Amino acid sequence: MTHVFHRHLRTAPPVAVSASGMRIQDAGGRSYLDASGGAAVSSLGHGHPDVIAAMHAQIDELAYAHTSFFSSRAAEELADELIRTAPEGMSHVYLVSGGSEAVESALKMARQYFVEIGQPERTHFIARRQSYHGNTLGALAVGGNEWRRAPFAPILVPATHVAPCYPYREQHTEETPEQYGQRLAQELDMAILAQGPGRVIAFVAETVGGATAGVLTPVPGYFKAVREVCDRHGVLLILDEVMCGMGRTGTLHACEQEGISPDLMTVAKGLGGGYQAIGAVLAKKHIVDAMSRGSGFFQHGHTYLGHPVACAAALAVQRVIHRDGLLAKVRKDGEFFGALLRETFADHPHVGDVRGRGFFWGVELVADKAGKQPFDPAFRVHAMLKKDAMTRGLLCYPFGGTVDGVNGDHVLLAPPYIASRDELGTIARLLAESVDAITGHAAIAA
Repeated sequence: MTHVFHRHLRTAPPVAVSASGMRIQDAGGRSYLDASGGAAVSSLGHGHPDVIAAMHAQIDELAYAHTSFFSSRAAEELADELIRTAPEGMSHVYLVSGGSEAVESALKMARQYFVEIGQPERTHFIARRQSYHGNTLGALAVGGNEWRRAPFAPILVPATHVAPCYPYREQHTEETPEQYGQRLAQELDMAILAQGPGRVIAFVAETVGGATAGVLTPVPGYFKAVREVCDRHGVLLILDEVMCGMGRTGTLHACEQEGISPDLMTVAKGLGGGYQAIGAVLAKKHIVDAMSRGSGFFQHGHTYLGHPVACAAALAVQRVIHRDGLLAKVRKDGEFFGALLRETFADHPHVGDVRGRGFFWGVELVADKAGKQPFDPAFRVHAMLKKDAMTRGLLCYPFGGTVDGVNGDHVLLAPPYIASRDELGTIARLLAESVDAITGHAAIAA
């Protein structure tokens, strides 16, 4: 009997007892190849000696100091590193304990910015359908996944949700990718106007869509058009790179590939690589300056802000990524991995789309490839796939409700940046075996 309040209360998960590199071992002696880095967290894999050494050294020096009294050397050095490598215009880093905290902090930071500059009438956020920004109430409110929102909808602040950038399902046949992106930007423009002049605080978007819709990559020009719309209306652009950032797509920040810089950006997961709980908000100078000139403080905080051991771990992770040339590796091997996945599933009758960048890939499953018809959600294809893959020793990240929060299934792959091509090949092979087994069963049942 377990006293842990597990995510699923009818079954207890296996107990992990050790991990090294790409593999995790459970108490029953089974070994699993980690093809998703947990939830796209483990950028360096497990047990990296440099990160472990940095954590030990920090514990010996200073394990904890509350940020209402002190800063720490680890926090200062990490912030310096993050700003050194940040998108243009970023000047400060707000260090938190994870992705949801980062998004919650960014929302409050954006609201306080407008209060500080004398625009308190700005009270509304716009985000996208099928987005995921976290499970705290503010993050859940701007998130666009109906399944996650539904039980808590009565206690969420109102937000507007516009269309995601989802070309596989929503780009018109007569549209070019660029025209599709412009259409989406026009929808955002109309949503801002519908709220009335000067009412919208920010547009919140994942640069590359993550867990909820299965790695939605933006079409060319989309984010430049979005940036222009936001600037025209004085609306802040908040990019959520909790899952897709910190090297996951082949550049340190996914927005580098879009040629834009947001006003606020959230990062987490790959920031600390899973070695400690950490996240951050990167803020542009004009936002920090407004608070400095006004109230002089950010009216927000948590107990474990800027935790020294978490900061030391994250700094070590980032230094290893840069020292070992892992961004270039992710770009090069990511092309290999993407081509391998597309080749593996090219003729599969139940794989509708393979999409992604770097070491961040989504495979969308369908009952009917020609018509893009999803499986009946009652089959819970995604859950069956996760279970089957684990029996084969593969950890992947499937999810349901891909299309609209109810219908659709996909599997997300986000291997650690250290993955070899042989390991990438094993991932593709084992996943194909699971997809064959599960979709064949579901198709027969249908």
